[in-house]
Amino acid sequence: MSCVFCAIVAGDAPAVRIWEDDEHLAILDIRPFTQGHTLVIPKRHTVDLTDTPPHTVATMTTIGQRIAKAARASGLHADGNNIAINDGKAAFQSVFHIHLHVVPRRDGDKLKFAKGMLVRRDPDREETGRLLREALARIDADEKE
Repeated sequence: MSCVFCAIVAGDAPAVRIWEDDEHLAILDIRPFTQGHTLVIPKRHTVDLTDTPPHTVATMTTIGQRIAKAARASGLHADGNNIAINDGKAAFQSVFHIHLHVVPRRDGDKLKFAKGMLVRRDPDREETGRLLREALARIDADEKE
């Protein structure tokens, strides 16, 4: 069985890339719960928490924290974020390549995660990607000062 995230990492499948280094990639979710819903994935394929090295999980969380800061600092105007890893089918993992969800939240957004899971869409994913990339660049510049 082929892995869509491995295909994205290889450049064989499309994705709106938010952030990338040699070992990890952050992309916009194709079915976002909210605008800016980002997935952080390791480039090396592992399935879930049981076979992913602890260092990889820790680094995914660190990247997720940076993206959460970007969601607050960007034109997305997030007031908070949900961070989650769905570990296994019983926990609603649907792509079996470990990934961390960063879901920007706004006060009063009334998001219910289980409702409408298949009809989620972002009307302008490229613009959302641009907003997050610009905010990440500002955060990187501030941290270097």
